[in-house]
Amino acid sequence: MKDNTTSKEKMLKKVRKALLERRDNPYPNQEDLPLYGTPAEDEILEVLFAEEFIAVAGQFVFCEDEIQFIESLLNLAEQRNWHKIYCWEPGLQKILDTYDYPYYETDKDFEHAEVGFTLCEALIARNGSIMLSNGSMAGRRLSIYPPVHIVLAYTSQLVLDLKDGFKLMNEKYGKRLPSMITTVTGPSRTADIEKTLVLGAHGPKELFVFLLDG
Repeated sequence: MKDNTTSKEKMLKKVRKALLERRDNPYPNQEDLPLYGTPAEDEILEVLFAEEFIAVAGQFVFCEDEIQFIESLLNLAEQRNWHKIYCWEPGLQKILDTYDYPYYETDKDFEHAEVGFTLCEALIARNGSIMLSNGSMAGRRLSIYPPVHIVLAYTSQLVLDLKDGFKLMNEKYGKRLPSMITTVTGPSRTADIEKTLVLGAHGPKELFVFLLDG
C-alpha cells in the first residue's frame, strides 16, 4: 500500500514523537560554565573593557569622581562645539544639574540632536560591549538617533561575560524585565556597499563611555 503521507506530515510526526519522549538534559551545568577561558587572576575588568572597547572604535574615558567627569565632558563638548545634548534619565540629570551643565530634557527639536546622553545596564568586559535596555526614560531613541552617543557607567556595572550582565538585570528588574535588551559593540557600522567600512550608517557615528569609579 502506497504511503500518501507528505514530507511535512512526516517531519511533524517526528517532532511530536520527540516532544513526547522526555530526555534528561545532557549538559545540565552548561550555563554555569564560562563562555570563554578563565581570565588571568591579575586581569582587571576596567582595563579589559577599555582595550576591547577601543579596539572596536569606541572612545573611553575613566573618571575618578563626578568633578573629573564633568570637566572631561565640558572639554569634549567645547572641542566638538556641541550645543544640543539630550538627556532624559533622572539619575543622569541630577548629576548634570548639580554642576549646572546645560542639556535638553525633552524631545523638543530632537531632529537636530547632536548628542544622546544615557546610562546603561552593564558593561561587558570580555568583548567591550555596552548592555542597554528601554527600562529607563531614555527609551530606544536616545541611543540610536543622535550622531553621537555618550554613556555614563559605573565600575560596579562592569561584568566579565554577557550572562553576568543578564544576572545584574535580573537582580534589578526581577520578573519585570524590559521589553528591549540589547548590546552595543562600538559605533554603528556597515560594509554592505563595495565592502567599504562605513561608521554611523544605522546609528551613532561615535560612541563614548565615561566610566565613573563607584
